[in-house]
Amino acid sequence: MAKSSAKSLPGHLQVKSSSILPTTSDPTPSLIFLFGPTGVGKTDLLTNLDPSRFAVVNADSIQVYRHLDIGSAKATAELQARIEHHLIDICDPWHQFTVADFIEKADLAIASITERAKVPILVGGTAFYYKHFLYGLSEAPPSDEQTRSKVKLLIEEKGRQWAHAHLCEVDPPSGERIHPSDTYRISRALEVWYASGRSLSSFDLPNTPRMGMNPLIIGLTREQEELHQRIENRVSQMFAEGLEDEIRSLLAMGATEAWPGLVGIGYREFFTAFSTGEYSKSMVAQEIVRNSRAYAKRQMTFFKSFAEVAWYDASQTEAVTVAIERYLQSAEQ
Repeated sequence: MAKSSAKSLPGHLQVKSSSILPTTSDPTPSLIFLFGPTGVGKTDLLTNLDPSRFAVVNADSIQVYRHLDIGSAKATAELQARIEHHLIDICDPWHQFTVADFIEKADLAIASITERAKVPILVGGTAFYYKHFLYGLSEAPPSDEQTRSKVKLLIEEKGRQWAHAHLCEVDPPSGERIHPSDTYRISRALEVWYASGRSLSSFDLPNTPRMGMNPLIIGLTREQEELHQRIENRVSQMFAEGLEDEIRSLLAMGATEAWPGLVGIGYREFFTAFSTGEYSKSMVAQEIVRNSRAYAKRQMTFFKSFAEVAWYDASQTEAVTVAIERYLQSAEQ
């Protein structure tokens, strides 16, 4: 893991000259990935970006949804006004936003950013967004109507819990990765199984980056005890900012646990409590903390599977600054 002895934070993450920024004629435009587990401090680093040099492309699968602001820890309106953001509030939470949708829209956003001589930075914690954006979609077969109808009928007859348990039997890696409430992704994995006789996880991604991409990949981390405390503080802050009111607003819109956007941590815990009739603020808060810590662990496992990641403690902002400068300078040569 890269370290820096510097403790002070620079005013902005700067590059030395505008001449090192990419142009549309560059065969491999500059691109930065910035990822890390939930609560690590990715948004804190964004406050130090120079808005004249960089633009943010959201890579969080819940922040793409409208109306899901507090529970997803979406960048504040002030931060979004200060530095250009893309792929936030682009889908209603009752619609499914797929990884293919993400790739398509991220490609368009990055093209727009580079055309205006800025450097795009993908920022978020959804690991499979990064992986599929870099390497493309797997070779798993598309679902046909007959198989899709078969799986849908099975889930309607036997229930979502059965479907997730069945997935864990036929495709343990996918069963572990996909949350039991995520009906869409459970269905997709089972459709692949029934259509091909193979697990979704057995289909490999392409082994070379799409379009000759060569991003700088920066991973942020913290000591486990510190990260756990930050997660607990963050959940407390969410409730203080009005998370319960946000849930009430969603319920007034007709929200149910079947909405794809509400599978995310910070939302699904409320609907689980509602379904049992045992809601209490403290119980839900504790469950969000527990799930967030477990998710952070899974995120780190996934992120560590990436090659050529430059890892930094999230407090070492100057080291990140230097890494970005060196990358952009090398892209100029």
